[in-house]
Amino acid sequence: MSTKQQNVTSPSVAKNRLVEGNKQYLLALTGSGDISMKRRKETSEQGQHPYAIIITCSDSRVIPESIFSAGIGDLFVIRVAGNVIDNHQLGSIEYAASHLDCSLIIVLGHTHCGAVDAAIHHDPDGYIKFITDEIAKAIGEEKDDYKASCLNVRHSMDIIEQSMNIHQLELTHKLEVVGAMYHIEDGRVEFI
Repeated sequence: MSTKQQNVTSPSVAKNRLVEGNKQYLLALTGSGDISMKRRKETSEQGQHPYAIIITCSDSRVIPESIFSAGIGDLFVIRVAGNVIDNHQLGSIEYAASHLDCSLIIVLGHTHCGAVDAAIHHDPDGYIKFITDEIAKAIGEEKDDYKASCLNVRHSMDIIEQSMNIHQLELTHKLEVVGAMYHIEDGRVEFI
């Protein structure tokens, strides 16, 4: 891949880059995204032009840049435990979509999510409760971890799409919101 930023004009092109990047990741022994000095200098001088917005969990095993074989400036990543959405994440998404011309928003859940497990099996207190309460709202009575994680992804997607500003961006900027699950066991990304 060239160090020159490619202009992505459609959500399908962005999604294809993510799919191909995940295929590279599944076969890689080391990272393959461009993190060169040349790329750092280029993005410093010309700004960032990520081709996708990734909202994902803070789990240390979930590294979007590695999972999609992406380098500096390729992805706009928003991380929060349980990939829940509130006004802070919506503001970050709006910024990336409207000012950085990202065409694709991915809500990336994952298997073996501790936040989802906590929402199913525990009743935490403190600030964690804000996260688990949101997940509990998303999953209802579901007890299967994988199904619950998928429901949580869909819930976050719904919140994003219900945002009036993001909905307007979908109509005017060819913006698309999709969900995906990262399988920690083998590194595979499954779009849902």
